[in-house]
Amino acid sequence: VEAPALADAVAAAAQALAAAEANQAAAEEHRRGADAEAHRWQARAEALGQALDEARARAGAERLAGVPGVVGTLLELVEVDEPWQAAFEAAAGDALAAVVVDGGGTAVAALAVLRDDGRGGGAVAPLPDPGTARAFPGGDGGPPPPGADPVRPRVTARLPAVGALLDRLLARAVSVAGWEAALTVASERPDLVVVTPGGDRFSGGIWRTGATGAGATGAALEEAATRAEAAASQAVSAAESLQSCRRRLGEVRREASDATRAAEAAAVRRRSLEDNRRRAGAELADARRDAETAGRQLGEGEARIAGEAQRVAELEAVLPALEAEAAAEAERALAERAARARLADREAAVGALRRDLEVRAAGVEERRRLLTRRLQEVDQRLSRNVAERSEAAARRQRLAADVEVVDRLAAVAADWEQALVGALERLRSARRDQTDATRAATDRLEGLRRQRATAERQLAEVRERLGRVELEDAEARVRLEALTETVRRDLDCEPEATRDAPCPPLPAGTSPASRRSELERELRLMGPVNPLALEELTALQERHGFLEAQLEDVRGARRELSKVIRAIDEEIVEVFRSAYADVSDNFEKLFATLFPGGQGRLRLTDPDHPLETGIEIEARPSGKNVRRLSLLSGGERSLVALAFLFAVFRSRPSPFYLMDEVEAALDDVNLHRFLDLLHEFREEAQLVVVSHQKRTMEAADCLYGVTMPPGGSSRVVSESVGAGAGPSQPVSPARS
Repeated sequence: VEAPALADAVAAAAQALAAAEANQAAAEEHRRGADAEAHRWQARAEALGQALDEARARAGAERLAGVPGVVGTLLELVEVDEPWQAAFEAAAGDALAAVVVDGGGTAVAALAVLRDDGRGGGAVAPLPDPGTARAFPGGDGGPPPPGADPVRPRVTARLPAVGALLDRLLARAVSVAGWEAALTVASERPDLVVVTPGGDRFSGGIWRTGATGAGATGAALEEAATRAEAAASQAVSAAESLQSCRRRLGEVRREASDATRAAEAAAVRRRSLEDNRRRAGAELADARRDAETAGRQLGEGEARIAGEAQRVAELEAVLPALEAEAAAEAERALAERAARARLADREAAVGALRRDLEVRAAGVEERRRLLTRRLQEVDQRLSRNVAERSEAAARRQRLAADVEVVDRLAAVAADWEQALVGALERLRSARRDQTDATRAATDRLEGLRRQRATAERQLAEVRERLGRVELEDAEARVRLEALTETVRRDLDCEPEATRDAPCPPLPAGTSPASRRSELERELRLMGPVNPLALEELTALQERHGFLEAQLEDVRGARRELSKVIRAIDEEIVEVFRSAYADVSDNFEKLFATLFPGGQGRLRLTDPDHPLETGIEIEARPSGKNVRRLSLLSGGERSLVALAFLFAVFRSRPSPFYLMDEVEAALDDVNLHRFLDLLHEFREEAQLVVVSHQKRTMEAADCLYGVTMPPGGSSRVVSESVGAGAGPSQPVSPARS
């Protein structure tokens, strides 16, 4: 009993070990997937950040950082629904590369900074006054046409003030699925800006296809950063889970080793039990000798049984008389039961009549109590009516007195009402005067506020011009000092001496003033001197070296992966060629067995590329000149399929095979060949065949069937067909 338990323990330990290894493999796969997800979202966040930085650079946001009233770039101030990024970018157009400012004055100052900066262009978008822009429907054609969705509801402003700007930019923007339909809508409604989900734009007689942006917004960058952090957390959790699985795998391996050692100890105990069994055999011989003695005692018992048989014969002679008396007694018992049944029926009828009378009596009694109670209530109501009549007379007198008091109060209230109406009119007149005075004061206050705002803007402009003048003066002094130092260093003379120096030769047709202007323009194009250029160059060189090293690592990894892929491809090709050769050889042999005199073979559609080739089956039964399977009968196609299937079985054997009614389309001759094939394979593996063919059942070693008796409960019946098989027996009944 202990050996099977230990064997089960070893098997359970092996299963636990396999499960632990599978869990570790799943944990590793999950960790790799989590790492890949984290890298993907990190890369997306970096790409979105670079796209936003490029948009900010194109719009000149960094150069306008010191200008008061700058809100930010448009991409940073909106949130776009997931499938609408390309449509929004197409609808916004050039406004994507604009810096949003809080008003027209700030826009003018920002444009002045961008023009004076000299480092490229830029764009600004002033916020309109609330209420001046309106959302769709817009244009001159009324509501959007059928099939067109407004873009504005799909874009949300991250600041309330930006909503009016979006209303103005997207007032005439609609999205249409498909560029043909969008082109049709744009032709019918030229007042609209028609875009598609893919980024196509049709407006103002200009039709453009394809998205121009990367779908980068501030909200998308925040979402990518959030997803990257979540993916990193999942990667950490996956790594912890992998460590836990590895620890569990070590524990399971130790348990499996303990179970193996216990199984070895059980084998030692089993050998000891074999010795005990041999000793028990000797004891069994002694028991057999005791059995011979018991046999002699059995003979004596048989003699006693013969005497008892004689006694039984005597009793059988007396049995007929006793049976007659028993029959008479049974007839009397039947008569008594019939009489008792009649009495029971009469008793039941009397009982029913009694219950009916009792119910009627109870109803009469209940009605009597009800009438008595109603009579008492009527008497009480009549006695109360007399008292209520006297109370009503007294109440009428009190009500008459109350009416007189109410009339006097009404007169007094009317006088007070007239007085209050006059006072209310005076108060309303005073309130109107006060409101007019307040409105006038408010108007004056608003005028003063506008004057102050104008003065502040003018002051800011003056300060800005003063700052530019001071900056230009400082730059001129710096240039003068640099020029003086250059003259002293390069020409070895004082600046005053250069005034009397002759003019350098000039190109033909060029005056000194124009040459000076040209040189100054070239200096302006070169831009100011960057004192941090050396540090930036060093940082960029370090970054470039790091990226070069990373790129070289990636290239090395790619080369290694290419080698591994080539090795795996070669192994796959070798395994495929070997398997194909085995299956093709077995198919030809099995086809000749199932189709005597016929020919069948397998052919590769592209032998030069084993990893991409297909397999064609050529079958030509005896007496037929056809090679396409579609021209064969149903039974012949079934035999060809069986030949290919068993060729695969023979090339790559398995412990058992399961077939479900594979011989349903075969006639008697082909069925006989199929059964011969089964007899050939039954020596190598276990075959489980689902069939309705009697001959297939006769070839089986054991049959299993499902039957349902009239009681409605199905059961499984097994029947052993081999030599010495016992009767059929039910197995695991189940409710149907």
